[in-house]
Amino acid sequence: MHISQQLAAQAVGQVLDGRNLSTVLEDIFRRHASITPQQRAVAQDLSYGTVRFYGRLQAVLDLLLQKPLTDEYIHHLLLVALYQLSFDRAASHTVVNQAVLAATKTKKSWAKGLVNAVLRNFLRQQPELESHLEGNEEALYSYPQWWINKLRQQYPQSWQAMLEAGNEHPPMTLRVNRRHGDADSYLQELHGAGLAATLLGDDAVVLERPTPVGRIPGFGEGRSSVQDYGAQFAALALDAQDGMRVLDACCAPGGKTGHVLELADVAMTAMDNDEQRLQRVQENLDRLQLKAKLVVGDAATPDTWWDGVPYDRILADVPCTASGIVRRHVDIKWLRREQDISSFTQQQAVILQGLWRLLAKGGKLLYVTCSVFHEENQQQIDQFLHAHADAKLLPYRHAQLETTQGQLYPGKEHDGFFYALLQKV
Repeated sequence: MHISQQLAAQAVGQVLDGRNLSTVLEDIFRRHASITPQQRAVAQDLSYGTVRFYGRLQAVLDLLLQKPLTDEYIHHLLLVALYQLSFDRAASHTVVNQAVLAATKTKKSWAKGLVNAVLRNFLRQQPELESHLEGNEEALYSYPQWWINKLRQQYPQSWQAMLEAGNEHPPMTLRVNRRHGDADSYLQELHGAGLAATLLGDDAVVLERPTPVGRIPGFGEGRSSVQDYGAQFAALALDAQDGMRVLDACCAPGGKTGHVLELADVAMTAMDNDEQRLQRVQENLDRLQLKAKLVVGDAATPDTWWDGVPYDRILADVPCTASGIVRRHVDIKWLRREQDISSFTQQQAVILQGLWRLLAKGGKLLYVTCSVFHEENQQQIDQFLHAHADAKLLPYRHAQLETTQGQLYPGKEHDGFFYALLQKV
């Protein structure tokens, strides 16, 4: 276990220095290729868990220390071990002993004694420490205070539930490919393979436990894809019909691209500004046995890649704070700054303006974010409608969302998304 604790401590430290967690773990595992699959899995779980509850863990550690630690590795190792003692099922004495062993990495004589004392004090004083956290919202919810304040102001009736949803483990949801059968039949096939799952909507099934895709029946043949239920609403809302010319802007990794093509025979252009991410789109399309024209380009400057022929449908899945998907990307809470919202809204406005010129009269553009902040969502759309007399906001209809506003709150079944369907009149 101490190897996994060491690697997790390294990962947590790099995230708090501003790096993306998934990228950090890829780099760490590449450098430690000799570790076992179990050590790798434990290190990943500890990294995600510690970052997820960093606000609470740091507040507890502050109470346990007489003065701030100058050794960053020991600091982050203690956070990892506190996560284990607070949330993990491992035996307390094992966690402490292994953390002490992991502290030897520093080769500093004081490290082992400090780690042992801090963790044993935590075990002895846990109820008292918990009482000291009352009133500390960053510790209670494990979000930055500015984030908590913003949600409380924008969602006075549901802000607490939204924060709590962001700290849950996300479900593993599959989108069933309609070209290969219906969800009911696929559900029975999953059950036959020993995979417990439940039906969600018309085309989605939720696995009871996350499962490697290699074990999922028909996945390699394109009969299903991993996609959050909320993200599956996009292709349905776009309402693409056979023969239409469709653009999926900012398309990587291609989940929505594939879904649109599963629902209709369209001339699809999938565009992204990252050539490497487009390769992943191609891999997904190949698995689904679907075809699209892939284009490297910037949605904000379409004149550099557009062929001049208008599109009947445009899916604008714009860059955003990703504040609605923090349970999948736990580092976002600590990497984002409040001022980032303004940068994203400016970028979104430029993209929306640029793509609108590409839409045929009578065509529809679906504006999508995976954010819950109003500035990126309804406020962005309101400003666009005010500036464009040829734009009309259409009602967004779904069994769970009968509104034109289109804000999906993060919850048990799906992440947080915003949808606005615009028509050029």
